[in-house]
Amino acid sequence: MNKAANWSGYGGLDLLATAVVLLDEDLRVRYVNAAAESLFGFGQRSVNDQRIGELFAGALALETKLAQAILDHRGFSDQDLILTRAAHEPLHLNCIATPFDGLQRGLLLELRHIDQQLRIEREEQRLTQHQANRELIRNLAHEIKNPLGGLRGSAQLLERELERPDLREYTQVIIKEADRLQSLMDRLLTPHRLPHHDRLNIHEVCERVRTLILAEFPEGIRIRRNYDTSLPEFDGDREQLIQAVLNIVRNAAQALQSERKSAAAAALNGPGQIEIQTRIGRQVTLARRRYRLALELQVADNGPGIPADIRDRIFFPLVSGRAGGSGLGLTLAQTFVQHHQGVIECESQPGRTRFRIVLPLK
Repeated sequence: MNKAANWSGYGGLDLLATAVVLLDEDLRVRYVNAAAESLFGFGQRSVNDQRIGELFAGALALETKLAQAILDHRGFSDQDLILTRAAHEPLHLNCIATPFDGLQRGLLLELRHIDQQLRIEREEQRLTQHQANRELIRNLAHEIKNPLGGLRGSAQLLERELERPDLREYTQVIIKEADRLQSLMDRLLTPHRLPHHDRLNIHEVCERVRTLILAEFPEGIRIRRNYDTSLPEFDGDREQLIQAVLNIVRNAAQALQSERKSAAAAALNGPGQIEIQTRIGRQVTLARRRYRLALELQVADNGPGIPADIRDRIFFPLVSGRAGGSGLGLTLAQTFVQHHQGVIECESQPGRTRFRIVLPLK
């Protein structure tokens, strides 16, 4: 084969979230996109002109399949491919090989980490479920709001007719509960406002949240800041992001406070600690779209963890692990993050709960 053949012109593949490797008919690497460089930890120049079998240990069986695919001009799919680079952990991959010819002849390999594929599927499933929940809640909120006004008005009229002041205590209960429900319905409907984007720094959001939490929980909780001060400004809705992060940090503070109410528990576990961390993410895939840069904000605490029976449903509305909780805080946080084309994830076990918000930087 002519080694000087032109293999340029594939720069558009860098926009794909899937790792792509182009091989010539001798199974030598001619091109890798940005996702492949990120997946395997090598650069285009370092692997160019190397045989695929030279890059990975024990790849003889794969080379045989690839050579046969070129010979037969027929592709194949391998959903259980394991590739291992020297001094690296094995990668469990889904591989699709597609032959092509023209000015050059070879194979196009599409490679995706199984864990990444499962994460993307979970994101899509969560988004679909969230949209269904949001529509359900909207309809429910509208149905509840209609009779609330009549209920409150009737209680006010009844209160005027009562001669005994002690009886007015009961009408006040009705009025206050109607107001509480009204506020709850407003919170359910508010997230559907589109975000109002301004230029902002994520640390302004973090510091505002930190100030509010320390004022609300003045004792027994420490908030540790672990900021990457080089993060650039971005366009976002300041109030929505403050509310999203505040809901997460407040949940952590409430869990820590509840766990450390007793002196014995406080002495055993030490002070409750929440860490707010910011970092830059590179080559991040969100909802099957790849972004060169992303902002990663993590909120971690050393509390009791999320109960196992609700761990998979914490972003659903009306699901709460705390007595008296409305079950709306994380639902609202997820909505606000999705308004910014981002995702929110959670990992939890006793003694360590971590929420991770990823926002694309465009």
